[in-house]
Amino acid sequence: MHPTSTGDGPPGALPRPEVPLIGIVDGHNDLPWRMRSFDYDLTRTDLGQVQTEGHTDLPRARQGGLVGQFWSVFVPCHFRGADAVTATLQQIDFVHELVARYPEDLALVTSSAGLRECIDAGAGGPIGSLLGAEGGHSIDNSLGVLRNLYRLGVRYLTLTHNDNNDWADSATDEACHHGLTDFGRTVIAEMNRLGMMVDLSHTAPATMHAALDASRAPVIFSHSSCRAVHDHPRNVPDDVLRRLHDTDGIVMITFVPKFVTDKRPATIDDVVAHVEHAREVAGLDHIGIGGDYDGVTETPDGLEDVASYPRLLAALAERCWHRLELEKLAHGNLVRVMDRVEHIAARLRMATEPHWQTVTDLSAAGS
Repeated sequence: MHPTSTGDGPPGALPRPEVPLIGIVDGHNDLPWRMRSFDYDLTRTDLGQVQTEGHTDLPRARQGGLVGQFWSVFVPCHFRGADAVTATLQQIDFVHELVARYPEDLALVTSSAGLRECIDAGAGGPIGSLLGAEGGHSIDNSLGVLRNLYRLGVRYLTLTHNDNNDWADSATDEACHHGLTDFGRTVIAEMNRLGMMVDLSHTAPATMHAALDASRAPVIFSHSSCRAVHDHPRNVPDDVLRRLHDTDGIVMITFVPKFVTDKRPATIDDVVAHVEHAREVAGLDHIGIGGDYDGVTETPDGLEDVASYPRLLAALAERCWHRLELEKLAHGNLVRVMDRVEHIAARLRMATEPHWQTVTDLSAAGS
């Protein structure tokens, strides 16, 4: 057990200890969707300067020690079919244009080796920019679309968003697939073959277990917290956290206030409680950070924006976390998972042809 945090404390209390800047790789940031309201026009919003709105810009990212960021190329569930694919491609295009506009500050990353280079470069190097697609509806039930998202740099797919899709159940919708359909399992098989990480944030517990059963590679939760600490459907139950330990996966703790507490307001210590619970149940090697900045309108006190990560690390250091433990949380665990996913994919591609089944084919076979 770690000693209880005193917070910032009353006058005269010991301050939180200083923690040398540790490079953060965050699993989920919704800046691309926020920029859609500006028609993705980077001439109207200079992210090289501190912004008065939103949670993310390059100066604050530098201040927070960000060395890698999965930009979410999210589109809402009411985008369906070809519209969902088109909107996802627009989101991907924005991230590519963002990296091109700020070449001194950002670098497109598609592998664990590339991410490791950005981590090793530290504050003086570019922030590794990775892409994660949020919601299986983005592929329009097409494995060909999935493969093309991978070719464009997408390195994880969140199986659902807030609604079920045709092959997976969401945590916040009424179950209809008992977790995954046969096509859903085929999607996971193709993701394993490609080297695209299976992201189980937003999924129902039955989907979590079905995906853990189906996947030959470690899975991630890009932005979720712990249901035992706060009983919200978007959080991860302990039985799933224990399976992450057994299968070498990772849960990246999110900062979304309604996911971390039912109090108003949420605080940094509420997030610390989720990090420590995940460590206790899943293990130190199976935790990370997925803040969900710019995907929410409110943030916990003390974690207001992307400059705030050092405060979280300092709060954990106060609870006797050592630097090597903080580095695992901040970036080491995710790099390990990415590396293993890539190695498994390389073996699978040598032995397995691409999957070509459609959702209709597999539905008919199962009827």
